[in-house]
Amino acid sequence: MNHEIDRLLARQACLDLVLRAAAFADAGDAQALVQLFAEDGQLQRPGGEVLGGRTAIAAAYSRRPAGRMTRHLVTNTLVELQGPDRASARSHVLLWSCDEADTITPHGRPAQPRQLVGEFDDTFGRSPEGHWLITRRVARFVMYRDLPGT
Repeated sequence: MNHEIDRLLARQACLDLVLRAAAFADAGDAQALVQLFAEDGQLQRPGGEVLGGRTAIAAAYSRRPAGRMTRHLVTNTLVELQGPDRASARSHVLLWSCDEADTITPHGRPAQPRQLVGEFDDTFGRSPEGHWLITRRVARFVMYRDLPGT
């Protein structure tokens, strides 16, 4: 295959991992989320806690409070290839959340008053089978805003 096409496919595969991770986290699907990580992958949460391996990541995401609904709006993802089997990316994230018990209106459920802006710094590698996986994610919050009336 053409070298440039290989690079485009690699970038797209990494971007797909970033977006799928957000979708699975929002859906509360910890098992699908951890399949995007290498077996020994690491996830550093915004508070600094480092989760090592799929089992630890799944356990942490399985403890999500019942009824918590989130939407990670991921944007401005820049994927950089470091070689044929290694890449990194930085994404900006806007996190909204609400309680599923809140009444649904024609506009949806009322969001929690705190909006959080963060970043994902991801490192990717290829599995022995050639699939791209997240090997390390560092998640951090960089700013927030409390909506009026809080």
